[in-house]
This record gives sequence, structure tokens and C-alpha cells, in this order.
Amino acid sequence: MAIVSRATLSFDLILLSWLLLTLHLGSTSADRSTYIVHMDKSVMPKAFANHHTWYSAILESVTAASPTTSDATPKLLYTYDNAFHGFSVVLSPDELQTLKSSPGFVSAYADKTAKVDTTHTFEYLSLNPVNGIWPASNYGEDVIIGLIDTGVWPESDSFKDDGMTEIPARWKGVCESGEQFNSSNCNKKLIGARKFNKGVIGANPGVNITMNSPRDIEGHGSHTSSTAAGNYVKNVSYYGYAKGTARGVAPAARLAMYKVLWENGQGRYASDVLAGMDQAIADGVDVISISMGFDEVPLYEDPIAIAAFAAMEKGVVVSSSAGNAGPSLSSLHNGIPWLLTVAASTIDRQFAGILTLGNEKTIFGSSLSVGVAELVNMPLVYDEALSECNSSVLLSKAKNSVVICQDNGIYNQIDLLIRAKVAGAIFISKYSQSFDIGSSPLPAVVINQVEAPIMINYVKDNSSPTVTILFQTILGTKPAPTVASYTSRGPSPSYPGILKPDLMAPGSNVLAAWIPDGTTASPNLNHNYIMASGTSMACPHAAGVAALMKGAHPEWSAAAIRSAMMTTANPLDNTNNPIKDEGSENFDPANPLAMGSGQVDPNKALDPGLVYDVGTQDYVSLLCSTNYTREQILTITRSSAYNCSNPSSDLNYPSFIALFGNSSSNVKEFRRTVTYVGDGPSTYKAKLTAPKGSQVRVVPDTLVFNEKYEKQSFVLSVKSRKVKISYGSLVWVDDGEKHTVRSPIVISGIVI
Repeated sequence: MAIVSRATLSFDLILLSWLLLTLHLGSTSADRSTYIVHMDKSVMPKAFANHHTWYSAILESVTAASPTTSDATPKLLYTYDNAFHGFSVVLSPDELQTLKSSPGFVSAYADKTAKVDTTHTFEYLSLNPVNGIWPASNYGEDVIIGLIDTGVWPESDSFKDDGMTEIPARWKGVCESGEQFNSSNCNKKLIGARKFNKGVIGANPGVNITMNSPRDIEGHGSHTSSTAAGNYVKNVSYYGYAKGTARGVAPAARLAMYKVLWENGQGRYASDVLAGMDQAIADGVDVISISMGFDEVPLYEDPIAIAAFAAMEKGVVVSSSAGNAGPSLSSLHNGIPWLLTVAASTIDRQFAGILTLGNEKTIFGSSLSVGVAELVNMPLVYDEALSECNSSVLLSKAKNSVVICQDNGIYNQIDLLIRAKVAGAIFISKYSQSFDIGSSPLPAVVINQVEAPIMINYVKDNSSPTVTILFQTILGTKPAPTVASYTSRGPSPSYPGILKPDLMAPGSNVLAAWIPDGTTASPNLNHNYIMASGTSMACPHAAGVAALMKGAHPEWSAAAIRSAMMTTANPLDNTNNPIKDEGSENFDPANPLAMGSGQVDPNKALDPGLVYDVGTQDYVSLLCSTNYTREQILTITRSSAYNCSNPSSDLNYPSFIALFGNSSSNVKEFRRTVTYVGDGPSTYKAKLTAPKGSQVRVVPDTLVFNEKYEKQSFVLSVKSRKVKISYGSLVWVDDGEKHTVRSPIVISGIVI
């Protein structure tokens, strides 16, 4: 028990009395609204046992001033202590002004969750019409993004061409007719659509192709394409969550769909993928977004690697998904040196389930329950025999109640809970920090293991425990971003010598277009826009950024654009601490094998200062350094004009990975050349953070540039002391500290 001195207690009570009095003075206005109030918990008077009682006491005198008219008094709704410190309250404008002068007040804003833009990710990535990459690129106008996917639902509002200019004359693509699809389905936004299924037919003679046209009947392709470059759509939400205006990352860019994935298990064949990518290049796309991959295949057998090489030669940026096989190491696909490999992150928007127990204690959890706004004063059941929630027979004892479950495969448990006709469920999980529960037809909330004893003890100590659950969208949650637990990790099995993934982008609970009559993650819940999660959702975010970069810097190579996006990516979250990893045991800081360089930052990528450029011959020299045969290399390069006279595994890449597991040497050298893309003379100095257990040196440690596009070279040497895996970074900082060009460093003394 804490000991509080009489003097300290008296001061705290005097302070409280003053605060209550001042709140009373401004409580007469009848014009009342709901506000979310952020507080500095560190200044909470010691007289209070917890934040809830403190916030309640702050508003107590105003409540007492109007005992007969509850509507004319401040009404405390919920208190928060996990996502942020503060509370939600109904106040008059005068009361709000008085509250702003109180000790501990940080900020307050009107509860505007219903007006938040839907995907929110454009806002989270600081894209805005005033400055930065949106106006600099004219929102990606005339940049063409090719989607390699399941097709498109052309009637979606995301693909309307309102406000679009004429189709660029350089476009060579077509709008291919087919089942329930004709040329009139394309327009100035969706400028092309094709299908590729000869591989499916060849492997399955006599197969009856379902929807033999570019039309999407799975939803995936419509979701990814609208995420990358969907047009503006007002009043979109997912069953009330994240209501607002939807738009893609590059809303003025053009879209072309190449349907290569086929429904009902008919096949996803490499031949069709290769044909789709090949046609996209021929049609004249500027960016390719491909949210799929092939596991356990060498580069020379990977259709994405092969087609992406050709795309790179034409200056096309290829954005690909890292996969959803995390958090295990070496689970990544698309670890291809000449494309962009994207991991998935969470954002600062949480779909919350706010629990208020019968004793007025509040617990903050995660939820995405559809078709329900709240549960009020429901019976709350906890029984150790039921807590596994794996038997609908046992669970029937909790019919019409909210049952507490241990996370034992939530999606399967939800099916059993529905059969048992429970009113709702609270899951206790170690993964609840920003849990991606997906859409649930059952009212369900996930809380963490720290909060669980509060709830369980309450149930055990009360004969008739109850709970009220409010389902709400909350912005500004911290920490964010985090690395999604499902995102696949490096090193790349296909080529571990290049650090992958390259960066991460928003991938969890992304709201984008869907098909109106298709299935969602929940049975019997169909919608034109849905929430979806995965690196499939992260990939088109990065593709959209690449399109904006193409619009702002059309002369840059694909490698230069990738470099700019990587070296300006942010390794810190919104608490200014290292990004955390949801897939780690203790929510530890994330490492580059999970997140690459960090979270993509479009506005900083616009002006990176320096870029690591790579030419086609450099990639060929990399291939020549492998044990591939001449024929295998030709499979990728398609030309013998390239030579292997100078094989080199040291690609001019904007990241570093030193694998010592199979090496007799304990020193690794990286030779790099950077190109200055700023204006006027500038000097850059190196700032090194050595991985634990290693010695790192850069020579020279100062680079001087006199004019734009000047090149300078340096050598980074890493000496390992036989550590397992550790991480560091090299940052080049210019003399005005306007640019920080950051590259992650990974060293490993084990075979991974």
C-alpha cells in the first residue's frame, strides 16, 4: 500500500476542489456534444486509486449542480486506459472550455468517427491536397497501374471515371469482352481488362470456366485495385465501421485488370500469371501490383520473377506481396531482387469493443462485429470448464449470455458460439494489441491477458455479473503502426543475399471495394465494400505510392523509385519508439526481416536526397554470381546480349544483409554508389548504428555533391563476432538535416 503524506493529500484535495468549482462555473449551456478527451495520466492526484475515479470526480460537481436534469450535466460515457489515457463525455461548449484549463488536460475533439474517411490509410500516410506527393504528382494522373488478380467488378463506384481526363494516347490495351462483360464496362478510370486462363484449361481439359471474362466473382481483385487507385466514393462504411469517403492511394491514376486467378479451385497457374504480366508490359502500364506469390521455387521458375525482370527493363515498377505465412523466418515469397516486396502493417485506427463491467470498470478491446452497435447489461459467464469454448453442447449453458473464452482458434470458436446461441463472446488472447479479428457475425471482443484477471475476478466475486459492450471506431490508437503477425518474414528462400521485405504498408482491416453478391469473411454478410487484411492489401498501397512517384519523377528508374521509398521509410511508430512486432513473443521491437526499412512514407519518398540506382546489367551480374546455369539465367533475362564477365553478388541495393552462417570469413564488404537527386551543392555524413556483436565501418564517411545526379561511392564493412542475428542501420544525413537516407543492416551467424 502506498503511503501518502498528509500535506500531499491536502494539496491534492484542494486542487480537486478548485477544479470541481471551476467546472461548475461553465455548465449552463444547453448545446451539448460528445467529446473524446485526452488526459496526461502522470498528473493524476495521488488521492485517486485509478483513472476512472479521477475522471469521474472531475465531472462530479457539474453533475451535482443539475440533479434533476441529466441532459444538462456532463455525462461520462467511457474511460480509456489502453489505446490512450482519457474519456468520452457529453459537454456543453462552456464546460469544454473550462475543462481545457484543468490540470492534466491534453486535447479534446468532437466524436467524429462517423465522418472519418473509410480506408483512412491515405490520411494515415499523410497524403493531403496542400503539399507533398499528391499535388506534386497531380494525384497520379495518367499513370497506369496494372493489377494481376481475380478480375474486377466494373460497376463499383470506385471505378467510375468522374473527373478523369482522356485516356493517354500511349495506352495499347483493350477491354476484352466475355461472360457478363463487354467493352462498355471500361472507361477513363478502368481503361483495360483482360482474362488469361489457357493454363487452367490446359491443365484441366474440359473444365467449365466459371465467369469466363475479366469480371471478378471473388472480390480480391476489386479490393486491391480500388486500394491502389480507386476514385472518390462518398458515404462508404462496413456495417457502420469507418464511415466516410473512400479513395485509392493514387486516385487520379488509371487501372487495367489482368485476370489470371480463377474461382472454385480451377487453378492459379504460372503460365496464366506470366501471360498476364507479359501483356501488362506490352500494353504500357507504368506500375504492376501483384498480390500473390509462388512458394519454394527458384527465381528461374518463378513467373513473377521472370516477368518482373522484363518489367524492370521497361522502367515498370512491380509491387508484390510478401505473403501471409508469418511470423516464422524465411517464410517470405517474392523475395526477388528487381521488384518491391511489401510486408503488412496495422494503422492507428482500431475497431474497438469497449467493455463496461457491472462494477463500472472499463476494459478496452478489439472487435469487428457487424450489425450490432452495443450490448447492454448482459449476463457475463466465466467457467473454466467452458473457457476453451470448443463445445456447442457445453456452451449452451451460456445461452443468451456473454461468455468469456480463451483464444483457441477464434474463428472456429465463433462458429460453435453461434450454434450455442450465446449473446456474445470475450476472447482472452496474447495477440490483442491490435488484434485483427476480421468481420464477425457474433458480437465478439478480444482483450489482452493483462486485463483478463480484472474481468474474471469480477465474475467470481459477484452472483449476477453483467457487462455492457459498445462497438466503436477509434482513431489515433497507439502504438501504430505495428508489424502484423501474419506477414511473412525474410530472408528470402529464393535469394537470401538481398534483404527482404523491402518495406511495409498498411494491410490490416483495409476497407475497399468488393463484389455485391460475393461472399465475405463472414457467412451471409454481403457488401459493396468490406474490410480485408493481408499483405494482399499492403501491396496495392505501395503500388499506389509508386504510381505517385512515377507521376512526380517520370524520368526515374524502377530501382530509383524503390530506393526512395525504402530509404525514407519510417522505423518509428506514433509514440516515436521503434515499431513493434505483433508476431513476437512479448510484443518486441520489429526487425528488418519483418518490416524491411519500415513504414512507407510517401511525402518523404518524393524528395529522398540520395538514391541507390541499379541497371539491368547489375541484376544480370548478380544472377551470374549464383550457381545457375546459362540456360537458367536466360530464362530470366531472355537475352544473351548480357554478359557474365563481372559476376557480383554485391548489388547496389539500399539495404544490407550479411550472412556468415556458411562462410569461413568473418568480414563482409558492401560497395555502394548513391546518386544525388537534390538541388544545389550538399554534403552528407554517415551515422552508423552497429548491429550487436559486430563492428561496422563506412569509408568515406562524408560524401560531397556539387550538382544534381552526381554519383559518389562508399564501402561498408561488417565484421561479425559470431552472433546469431542482430540489426543496425546506416543513415546518410545532409548538412541541413533535411534528408535522412536510411538503410537497415542485418547480420547473421547462423543458417536461416
